[in-house]
Amino acid sequence: MAWDTARTQQLLLDAAVEEFAESGPDGARIARVATRAGVNKERIYQYFGNKEQLFSAVLASELGKLAEAVPLGGSEQGLDLGDYAGRVFDYHSANPHFSRLLAWEGLQRGTVSGELAAGELAAGPERTAHYGEKVAAVAAAQQAGELADEVDPGRLMFAVIGLVNAWFTLPQMVRLLLSGTTDPATDREAVVTLVRRLTKPVT
Repeated sequence: MAWDTARTQQLLLDAAVEEFAESGPDGARIARVATRAGVNKERIYQYFGNKEQLFSAVLASELGKLAEAVPLGGSEQGLDLGDYAGRVFDYHSANPHFSRLLAWEGLQRGTVSGELAAGELAAGPERTAHYGEKVAAVAAAQQAGELADEVDPGRLMFAVIGLVNAWFTLPQMVRLLLSGTTDPATDREAVVTLVRRLTKPVT
């Protein structure tokens, strides 16, 4: 019987998502990924290379899913970053592992200055292009008077993404500040409202 390479690779990626989300790149173990997937660990080296390369493959795959599921988009009323933030919030709620993977990447591949070598980012060129399109869309919306322009488009987009991600990467702060009163629907509404106020043009 022919070996189903694509299926085996997907089984390994799915297992690696769980392993890396739980333990991070340093704590993850190739053997545990193989056991989760029910695949010989030699296949991991054959298909993905070493553990760092597997982590990059996981991130690239998961980032592609987010980009496809949550396009920036626009409407007749212009670019609504509040709506975008709400949809990203929904995605994180349904896929809690994703924000953990991003946090691990930042912790273990970032530097104090925030600079990253191009080769260290998973799918670096593709992500640069992808976020470049988002920044360009924000810049166009600012020029059209649809969004606040006191802050440059890259930093504004970063603030929106950071606000949404913080809800999932800093759950201890959510518990402390909200004293156990957190509710997903209310939290989502708060994020959308905050982003809309943050990005509303000054009149």
